[in-house]
Amino acid sequence: MSTGSHDAGRPEHPRAIRSFVLREGRITHAQQRAFAEHWARFGIDYTAQPRDLDALFGRAAPRVLEVGFGNGEALAWAAEHDPARDYLGIEVHRPGAGRLMNALAARDARNVRLWNHDAVDVLRNEIAEAALDEVRIWFPDPWPKKRHHKRRLIQPPFVELLAARVKPDGLLHLATDWPEYALHMREVLAAQAGWRLRVGESGEAKRPAWRIETRFERRGLDLGHPVTDLLYDRVRPSETSA
Repeated sequence: MSTGSHDAGRPEHPRAIRSFVLREGRITHAQQRAFAEHWARFGIDYTAQPRDLDALFGRAAPRVLEVGFGNGEALAWAAEHDPARDYLGIEVHRPGAGRLMNALAARDARNVRLWNHDAVDVLRNEIAEAALDEVRIWFPDPWPKKRHHKRRLIQPPFVELLAARVKPDGLLHLATDWPEYALHMREVLAAQAGWRLRVGESGEAKRPAWRIETRFERRGLDLGHPVTDLLYDRVRPSETSA
């Protein structure tokens, strides 16, 4: 998962807000070739204009967005095993985007499109209000040092932006292998009227069937990091004002 930095501030704040800190790794020839061969099929060029998702996919269907899909392992699996829904992915790092496109081409996927761009920009400018049925943010950069906490993706302005893009009764699914970040997530979401815990007093759940255990997650478990899944339902406007 490569999303991380998100400075506090409202969308209209004049200072730029980014959902990541760029740490570009080496891109392989196969991953680079994916942009030449598969971008036209799977990629979405950022234009800062709202997207007609029905036109993009050629159908009307529920839409799931994964923010910071990393190497795309979980996104490719989910799209293959859930063909009734359309999947959108955002990842700023080119190697991960290239790897995912190669996997999608091998599967002949028809229900996936992705941005290779900053998630905040995409959510603000290219995804319409209430256009999404689910958002997944799995294993974002925890920025464990206190002086770096402001770089964490899960912050009040970003969560508020997500609430505007997810339909009422939609789902926000967070996962992390850092207990302190899980606590931070719960505190941020508890202060947001647009979201409600789905299960458990703490909002924790066992890994749902729709989230596979990835190689990244297994490395964390091998290091003794407990994994927390947090499920939040999008509250209807009438309920938030009650």
